[in-house]
Amino acid sequence: MSENSNESSRANSVHHVVFAVPQEQLSDTAQFFSELGFRFQTIELEDVGLRVLLDWDGGVELVTPLPSAADGENAVANFLQQNGPGVYSVVIRVGDAPAAEQVAQRYGAQTLFHQHRGGDGYELDEIEMSVLGLPLTFLSTDLP
Repeated sequence: MSENSNESSRANSVHHVVFAVPQEQLSDTAQFFSELGFRFQTIELEDVGLRVLLDWDGGVELVTPLPSAADGENAVANFLQQNGPGVYSVVIRVGDAPAAEQVAQRYGAQTLFHQHRGGDGYELDEIEMSVLGLPLTFLSTDLP
């Protein structure tokens, strides 16, 4: 088997990096990445209290708490209060997020958040966790 065919069959990979950014820095941070060539889609997730700017192809996601969640029990708000802006999670694309979670649990993973979204012809599962001290999110989806 050639090296290229081996690489193309690789199912799991780093998909994107999630940066937590305070609301007051979001515009400047988005502008900075935009000037570097990233193109963000903005998504408001009221159910989890987040504004998300995502460049799916570029591998960068910016997250900030919605104003209604900035002082509550929002995980991103808590992260920002404790750490300031920074890498919130590294998203690993896997074929089966629950199966990946089971592997991580053998290494003492602490699962922080489960999310399933679907509609308009897509399914997406995300499992956010801390494993071996690393902030990881497993993503499985049928989106390209």
